[in-house]
Amino acid sequence: MGPYTCCQVRGGDVGMETTGLEIKFCGQSEFRRVRRGAVGRGGSRLEVWEPSSHPLLCVVFIALPVCVCDLTPGTCDINCCCDKDCYLLHPRTVFSFCLPGSVRSSSWMCVDNSLIFRSNSPFPSRVFMDSSGIKQFCVLANNSKLNYFQKLQKVNATHFEALATEFGGGSFTSTIQTQSPPPHYRAGDPILTYFPEWSVISLLRQPAGVGAGGFCAESNPAGFLESKSTTCARFFKNLTSSCTSDPALNAASYYNFTVLKVPRGMTDLQNMKFQVPVTLVSQAGSPLLSGNTCQNVVSQVIYEIETNGTLGIQKVSVSFGQTNLTIKPGTSLQQHFLIRFRAFQQNKAASLTSLRSGNPGYIVGKPLLALTGDISHSITLMKSKGDGICSVKRHEVQFGVNAISGCKFRLKKMDCSHLQQEIYETLHGKTSPEHVAIFGNADPAQKREWMRILSRNCSVSAMHCTSCCVIPVSLEIQVLWAYIGLQSNPQAHVSGTRFLYRCQSIKDYQQVTEVPLTTVVTFVDITQKPEPPRGQPRIDWKLPFDFFFPFKVAFSRGVDSQKGSASPVLILCLLVLGVLKLDTM
Repeated sequence: MGPYTCCQVRGGDVGMETTGLEIKFCGQSEFRRVRRGAVGRGGSRLEVWEPSSHPLLCVVFIALPVCVCDLTPGTCDINCCCDKDCYLLHPRTVFSFCLPGSVRSSSWMCVDNSLIFRSNSPFPSRVFMDSSGIKQFCVLANNSKLNYFQKLQKVNATHFEALATEFGGGSFTSTIQTQSPPPHYRAGDPILTYFPEWSVISLLRQPAGVGAGGFCAESNPAGFLESKSTTCARFFKNLTSSCTSDPALNAASYYNFTVLKVPRGMTDLQNMKFQVPVTLVSQAGSPLLSGNTCQNVVSQVIYEIETNGTLGIQKVSVSFGQTNLTIKPGTSLQQHFLIRFRAFQQNKAASLTSLRSGNPGYIVGKPLLALTGDISHSITLMKSKGDGICSVKRHEVQFGVNAISGCKFRLKKMDCSHLQQEIYETLHGKTSPEHVAIFGNADPAQKREWMRILSRNCSVSAMHCTSCCVIPVSLEIQVLWAYIGLQSNPQAHVSGTRFLYRCQSIKDYQQVTEVPLTTVVTFVDITQKPEPPRGQPRIDWKLPFDFFFPFKVAFSRGVDSQKGSASPVLILCLLVLGVLKLDTM
């Protein structure tokens, strides 16, 4: 309030607008009254006090905590009802209006005026007329939420960017958005190449002829899965210098790079599993200037690219056609470029037609398919000869059929590690299964159709016995499977497979001649069958069996509810009997 500390209202009632006043001790030892003016209703006077020698209970005018229209310090801003420099208790009586934001927002709670007989509310109240012409009795809500800000958020470097993105708008500076490469090639996409020598990513080019003369344009990229042939011409002003310096004539420039299997290989160029080298079908010599002839000039380039669906490019091979050019003015060369795409065949053995164990789901009794490397085969069990010794022949594991087999393994004179390896091969077969087919028609070329086998070998702990050897003596193959699909045509698929080996420590294994081995196969059905559908509830009709049923019910209810009183039904019956008696008379 400027240089004055507090003020006091004296006189009559100051009315409803004094709700903005606060009564408190000024905190000074004494006050001195200074007359500044009189404002208020019923003769109320506003007096301003300065510090005196006695404590005084004062009434302080509380302005808004934030006065947005107080733009002139020390001066009363016109129509700014929250300006402390105006010293106004009732600014609305002085100013023609209050600027927006200079008065507290009010919130009125209203009900129909006809419901209120008399108001004794301590809060300000008024009667308003709504748009329909109905009077509404309204009470001013104290401490309206409209007058308060939300709690300020603490901003730090961790979530600054997130808040700016969520609540921010446009910006004068463009934001560089790094787009991650797609997971696999699509038809027509350019094929990415990588030059390890210079650490440069480029595109596989297929020069094409442009213009009337068909000049070679090097910038034409090859499209994924787009097999096509192009032809173009090259003209040389000085073939003597171009013979060994022009990369278009050198076969090495067409294979001294690697091809990225999938575009995401750009993110990890050091990982060679995303790169495919270009292999030569036949050797091609480098250009050589011999007298008046430029030898080993590339005249034809043929790329063979093998793809495997979303797994991308699996193999790239290139073959060349070469010719010799005679050096003379205006020498030209016509080059042919051919790119062919075909499906990737991992192995000749894998590509051979093999019998399925179901299509798609497994059929009970069919072989359980496994995959080792790129070769598909069936999981097998040991087989014994007539004398019980392990045979080289084996039984096929049939899907859904639990089995057990055993034989005697004759120990040979060899060290412990070789002995362990030979017994492992006897238990699971010469080729250790790595994956199991999820369905009976799994394709060896499609890795997603196979599931890795969980295997737990023997744990060989440190032993003080020098003549001991820990060898596997049994193998338990556990297969979890389930039905999926329609209940009318369910399809069996493998959910998981585990190989568990049990081992035994043998002392003086060089002196032992035979060890019994056992293999057990168990299939566990984990099908979760859906709940059977529930039908509509039946209507249970309950009808009375005699005419007097309603009267019995009413009479029984009357006796239960009004014991000792006359039943209305009984009175009704007496009236009916009286009427019948009158009729008979």
